[in-house]
Order: sequence, then C-alpha cells, then structure tokens
Amino acid sequence: METVLKIENLSVSAGEKEILHGVDLTIGKGEVHVLLGPNGTGKSTLGSAIMGSPEYNVTGGKMLYKGEDLTVQSVSERAKNGIFLSFQDPIEVPGITVSSFLRSALEAKSGKRVRLFDFKKQLEEKMEILGMDKAYANRDLNVGFSGGEKKKTEILQMLMLDPELAILDETDSGLDVDAVRTVSQGIAAYKAQSDGGLLIITHSTKILESLHVDFAHIMIDGNIVKTGGAELIDEVNAHGFSVYEEG
Repeated sequence: METVLKIENLSVSAGEKEILHGVDLTIGKGEVHVLLGPNGTGKSTLGSAIMGSPEYNVTGGKMLYKGEDLTVQSVSERAKNGIFLSFQDPIEVPGITVSSFLRSALEAKSGKRVRLFDFKKQLEEKMEILGMDKAYANRDLNVGFSGGEKKKTEILQMLMLDPELAILDETDSGLDVDAVRTVSQGIAAYKAQSDGGLLIITHSTKILESLHVDFAHIMIDGNIVKTGGAELIDEVNAHGFSVYEEG
C-alpha cells in the first residue's frame, strides 16, 4: 500500500502549551481513518497542523506527505499538492460566489484554465449528489448559510477538488439526522471517485454508520492511546471514552 501521510513522534504547541505529544499516524492510499476522542483532546489540532495553520508550531517529530517534508510547505502549497481540510465552522466570504471560489480553487490546483462549460456540468453533478439547489452556486460563499448548508458546501469542495488527502474536521458537528445522512453520502461519493486517503476527525459516530472504516484511533489528551479496526467504533458506542481516559 502506497503511503500518503506518515506522521512520526509529532509534537505540536500553541504558544507555550504543548497540545500533541509524540503522535504517530500512517495513512495509505485509499484508506479511511477515523480519529475519535472527547472534545478538547487535540484532534482538531492534528488536522490544523497537517494543513499548516500558523496557529500551531511543530516542535518535534516528522510529517511526510507522499514522502516530502510537510513542515517546509506553506498552506497554499499543501492545498495545491492535494491536501484538503474541512472546517468545523466554515467562514463566510462576501463578494465571492460558491461557483467562482470553486473554479478559482480548481485552477490554482491544476495550474490551468478550467473550461466554463465543463466546470458547470461537473458542479451540477456534484451538487445533485448532495441534494443542493443549483441556485447555491451563485450565492456568496457561506453567507447566510445554515450550519448544514455550510457543511454541504465543504463536502462539495472536496468532491470538486478530489484531493489525495482529505481531512474532515467535525463535519457532522451540529447537524440534524438528515444533514448527517447527506454529508455521509457525499463522503461515500468521494470514496467512489477517488483513491485518496481520508481522515475523519469526530467525537461522534453517526457520520460513520454508512462508511467502510479501515482504521480507528482514539486520542486522549494529545496522545493516540489505541489504534484498531472498525470494532473500536463499536467500543466507543458501547462504553464512551472514559475507559480510555482511565487507562
């Protein structure tokens, strides 16, 4: 199995505070990994560190993406090279439509002009998968969107950009049952069209019910304390995270 992301003994700090303490994680091509843990344990910090957020400093260890050192790459370089991170609370961008944003992002990633006719056709196909009204393409990015609409737009971006490594950070947070189901369908569609690696960061398991999971990891207080298969998800559903916190 070709390795997409290899993290070894990673330590990450925010200011004076160390949040991640020697994290190890390897994601292969086509694999679905789930990072579970209670709120405030460092899960989102890991996603932000992989993407290169200036809020966090890598103080030890390695992050290799397709064999290359991630720590020397800017956020834009990581995005162009095929890393995608969805946000817990996507920002609103007045004056830039969903369609314009996505077309610009595709052109930045490929370095080529994207034909408008082909782009519109692809966009409509992906929006249909997510049950999105075509009118959303002409609305300003996330402006006035509900929480569910913002999360759908994040998944739409993933489907359009087709990243080699997709990180979904609490994408199911605050969504109702129907919205979670739709987002799950979008993730399944990404897996059907791509052999990219996928890291789903969550403290809930609803979004995982219809997905095939290869590996699950439990993070407690900035450490991955247990790794296994999909059976770990059943353990969390049955016992919560307290057993890992005590251990």
